Amino acid sequence: MERYNIIKEKNPREIILLRGKGCIYKKCSFCDYHFDSCKNESENFELNKSVISNISGKYGNLEVINSGSVFELDGNTLSLLKTVCGEKNIKTVHFECHYLYKDLIPELRKEWQNFNLKIKLGLETFDYDFRENVLLKGIDEKEPKIISEYFDEANLLFGISGQTDESIERDILTALEYFERICVNIMCENTSSVKPDRQVIDSFIKNIYPKYKDNERIDILINNTDFGVGD
Repeated sequence: MERYNIIKEKNPREIILLRGKGCIYKKCSFCDYHFDSCKNESENFELNKSVISNISGKYGNLEVINSGSVFELDGNTLSLLKTVCGEKNIKTVHFECHYLYKDLIPELRKEWQNFNLKIKLGLETFDYDFRENVLLKGIDEKEPKIISEYFDEANLLFGISGQTDESIERDILTALEYFERICVNIMCENTSSVKPDRQVIDSFIKNIYPKYKDNERIDILINNTDFGVGD
């Protein structure tokens, strides 16, 4: 499992994949990411400490991901991370968070007030019916403006049966309107019941990808390890 990498292209930054106690939600129909977890906080801290030791401060920009939300990382990990970010002159820190934790975000921003904190949401799509009845995301809000009041960045997920070029582009344009940055993820084969639709993916690569591949506000991951972390 690769847990540290440097992203040199758009929005250059270091990225680390930490391990927490596990996603509080675990109901997303397409996801098996939550298996990268452990209930033992001391074991998580030892692992995370070794990952954090790689941080160099190269770009002053750090993305922190884990199989769930930042609030599922143990306190020692977060304390060490904050200390190292200060020592390495990190200016901007990106965390991920499920919508269920939205009311805890203001306090997190206060705790990290010495940093430019960016919170990313796994939104997947603005199509409420598809998001909640197919992907089972557990996001009860329909209005993009309200969702974006809590979050700075968003993940989108494409390549699933029922999606079209039109719906995909609508999602991208809406996300660009309401969020600072977005990350487009293409569905990859995993152990979940949701499978990639090759026709949808091929159409995306042919018709949508060329339009947005050079947009500095959009990361596009054709494979889920394109950031150089995970397995």
